Order: sequence, then structure tokens, then C-alpha cells
Amino acid sequence: MYFDALTAAAVTDELRTTILGGRIQAVLQPDEWSIGLEVYAGHQRHYLLLSAHPDYARVHLVKDKLRRGVESASPLLLLLRKYVRGGRVEGVAQPPFERILHLRIAHPEGETTLVIEAMGRYANLILVATDGIVLGCLKRVGPEMSRVRTLLPNRLYVPPPPQPKLDPTDLDETRAQYLVSTAPDGTPLWRVLVNGVRGVSPLLAREVALRATDRVATPVERVMDVVRVVNVFQDLILPVWEHRWQPCLAREHGEPVAFAPYLLTQYDQVESLSSISEALEAYYAALTGENAYAAARDKVRAVLEEARRRVERKRQALLRSQPMSGEIETLRYKGELILAYAHTLQPGQEELIAQMSPQESPLVIRLDPKLSPVENAQAYFKEYRKAKNAVAGAPARLAQADLELRYLNQLATDLELAANRPEIDEVRAALLDAGYIQPERAGYRPQHSRPLEVQSADGFIILVGKNARQNDLVTFRRADPDDLWLHARGVPGAHVIIKTAGRPVPETTLRQAARLAAQYSAARQEKSVAVDYTLRRYVKRVRGGRPGLVTYRHEQTIRVSPGEGETPD
Repeated sequence: MYFDALTAAAVTDELRTTILGGRIQAVLQPDEWSIGLEVYAGHQRHYLLLSAHPDYARVHLVKDKLRRGVESASPLLLLLRKYVRGGRVEGVAQPPFERILHLRIAHPEGETTLVIEAMGRYANLILVATDGIVLGCLKRVGPEMSRVRTLLPNRLYVPPPPQPKLDPTDLDETRAQYLVSTAPDGTPLWRVLVNGVRGVSPLLAREVALRATDRVATPVERVMDVVRVVNVFQDLILPVWEHRWQPCLAREHGEPVAFAPYLLTQYDQVESLSSISEALEAYYAALTGENAYAAARDKVRAVLEEARRRVERKRQALLRSQPMSGEIETLRYKGELILAYAHTLQPGQEELIAQMSPQESPLVIRLDPKLSPVENAQAYFKEYRKAKNAVAGAPARLAQADLELRYLNQLATDLELAANRPEIDEVRAALLDAGYIQPERAGYRPQHSRPLEVQSADGFIILVGKNARQNDLVTFRRADPDDLWLHARGVPGAHVIIKTAGRPVPETTLRQAARLAAQYSAARQEKSVAVDYTLRRYVKRVRGGRPGLVTYRHEQTIRVSPGEGETPD
């Protein structure tokens, strides 16, 4: 679910009626991605959340007073306290059909514009002076990170380049017919709209497809009435000009799954709300709140615990079933003795007592009275070979059980660290792939979540895998051989990559990455955590192991605290 262009338009209208002309009384930072403003307008306080989270970027009002969530103020927060706190909101604007809002603020220090670019992984919060120069931004983007657009203090602010798509106001019958006729057969209509029209999100496009064709997934070759598609599309974007919004929240099994500033007909359970902010707050609270998706987490945890018990029982059974090497050789010895004493055995005899020497106790050999001496000997030889093969294969089976336990322990850590429903569902999908959940009871497959991406104070990109699949992704697909790889030693947790681009890694960046590795590990509650680091080229997948299981060499170790402070080596 994205904060799309129509949602941004609805929020813009709401803010114009609630905080325009209001005085900003407080500025704080609820978390590393967000800024909170307390605005006094219309004889009441309003709390505005501005988030540049890579997965949950958004702007909306919240009911309760926002609280500070970081220990130390970021450079942007310090600038906002200087240029925004105590100022008045003089304007709220949205570039047409963009996920961008501009808050124009008059302040004794000078007029500024706070730009909120709620564009997914590229989201940012930027404070711009009247001459267009960037005063500060939440995420600094240097030329080494982007050749298209830099965002740095004392540089001219350049808006994101417009998408090379059709403007929504230009979608008419001719252009719609061209989009439909040039798309390959089998392409869903909603996908054609997303790819061809600027500002159209998948949710909006699916709503258009359903209303125009009675199916969400109608392929382009079955679209018979293009005029109806255009009319439905124009009806849905009409509130941008007429300011007639219908905020709603859709649920499945009681859990929020979508929001929109128009009525959603693609879901069965839809609740109309008084404001778009109310819908946004309810939806994101379920994703990021303290008790978000507790029931879903508990169900996956139960499956995980049963899987671990099952593998541990299998492992213990393997250990118990291993005969001693002397016992195995005794089976062969008994078969040889039966052959040696075959001439003394009588039909129907049930045991053979062999006295090898006066100093040894007699050896009693059980016989099957229905078998001949040769057949009895062959039975012992067969049991001998079976036991010998079992001993030979036991190390491999034990190693595989150990790998399974290691993977399940990693998934248990992934589940505890999961911050939202998609990440919980990814653990469930991993259990399905591993055969611990039956397909008919597995539920829907999740959309893949993205690794955490952080910029260090020295300008390095740090990638953090938040689960087993992401670990495999950042290590073996997004990391180069000379990038630095980090992992909390001896415990399940995140693979962390420092993208070096051939540069030496400063101590400050190394420690920041090590703290992230500690925070996203099973040792996150410890005061001090040992974190290993090595070049990515020295990290290898475990043969026969599940995703994210690796071995590594040539490592060094740094000791850090998962919190803000660090523990010296």
C-alpha cells in the first residue's frame, strides 16, 4: 500500500482546512525517519506526522500528541527548531499528481518551505530557503549516490524529475486506446494504467479496472469499452478539482489492508471515515504500532516452535540410534560363527553357544528356527551392512538437522524483529517453502519487503537484511566482492553490507553498521555484542542450506552496544 498522488491531494485539502494559518508550537523527531509538528490553529492543537520511511512514507494528522523517539537531535531537527518552530503555516501545496507536499512557513528567521517527498524508498524531508537553496534534509544524497539528482545543504533544490508518462488530465479515448492496443496480450488493464499514466497507483488502477470491466484482473485484449475506462478514471480523479473526498479503510479478517480517498469497491469490508488522516493513521498503526498484527505473529510463532521441536526430536533420535562400532562388528562376527559351526547345528535350533576360549564368556547367538544356518548367517550379515550404512550416513543426516535448526532459529529471530505484516508473512512463506506449512493452509503469499537502507554520517550506504530472504539478497545480489559484510557473531541475525565503492571505510561508519547488525540480531537485548566483519568475497552460502545460511573467513571482530552507546574493544 502506497501513499499515492490522490491520497496526497486529499491530505493537502485536509491540511488547508485544519492547520493553514496556524502557529507551529513544537518540532520533534518521533523516529529516525519522521518529523512531528504541533500546530495551533482554529483554537485547537493539531499533530502532524511527516514520514520519509522507505516503506511507509506519508503525511497525515494524528489524534494523540507525538513523542520524541530518538536520543539525539538530527541536523534537520536542529534546523527546523531554528527556522520552523514559532513560525506560521502560510501555504500547503501539492505539485499536480505527485506524492509531494510543500508546507510554506513564515518565520522571524525568514520564510522557508518544508518539502515532503513521500516517494517510497526515495522519500525525503527537505527544508528549502526562499532562494531555492537547500538548508537541510533528512537523507543527504551526494553525487556518488545519484547521478540524476543530489540533495545536499547549500545546493539548489531540484524537484524529482517527472515520470515519462501521460498526464492524467490528458487521458482521453484515443490515448487510452493506444495504451490498450500496444500492450502485450495478457497484460492486466490495471498494469497498463500504472505504466502509462502519471500518478496512478496499483490500488487506483485496480479500482478503475473493476468498475469499468467488472473484474480487477481483466487483460487488455478483453477490454471492449475503452470509453467506459476513461469515464471511470476521470470520475475517480474528479475530487482533485472538486474537493469531494470519500475517505475509507478496507479490512480483511478484521485487519486493515488498504486506504483511499475514494470509495473502494474491490474489497468486501470497507469502512467510511471522516478524514483521510483518520484512514492513514488506522492503517499505519496496524503496521507499525506496538501490538501490530499480534495474532498473525502468534500463529507463525506456534508453527515455528512446533517445527523446532520436530527437528530436535529427529536429531535426538539420530543420536540415540547410532550403534557403537564394536556392536556393529559383533553382528558380522556372529554371522561368521554360524557359518563356522553350521555342521553342528540341528534343524529348528534356536540358539548357538560359541565358546571361543576358556578366558571368555560364551557368546549366545540367537537363531531363527525356520531358517537354515546359511540363511541365519545371511540375516546377521544383512543387519551388519544396514548398521554400517546407518553409521556412515549419520554425520550427513545430523549435519542436515543442525542446518535446519540453525535456519529455524534464524526465522524465529526474523519473526521477533518483523516490524509489519509483510515481514511476518515472509517468515510464514519461508516455512511454507521449507515444508513446515501445508500449501492448502498457507494463506496468501506476501509481497516481498525490502532491506533497510541507511546512509552513514560519512556518506556510505548501509544495507540491512531484516530476514533470511533479505540476508541472501543483500549478500549475494546487492553486495560487490569488495563491500564490507557484518554479522553478530554466533547468533541469528541480519547480514549488513557497507557499500564501499572502493573507498576505505571510516571507523564511524563501521561502528554504525556494527550497531545495526547487533540491533537486528538475537543478541539485541545484550549490553555488548561481538560483531564479525569481512569482505563479501569471503562469505559463501552453506551447501545444502536454506537462504541466508553462510560461512565466512578472514573475519575481524568489533564489539558494540545495540543501543546508542558503544562498548570499547
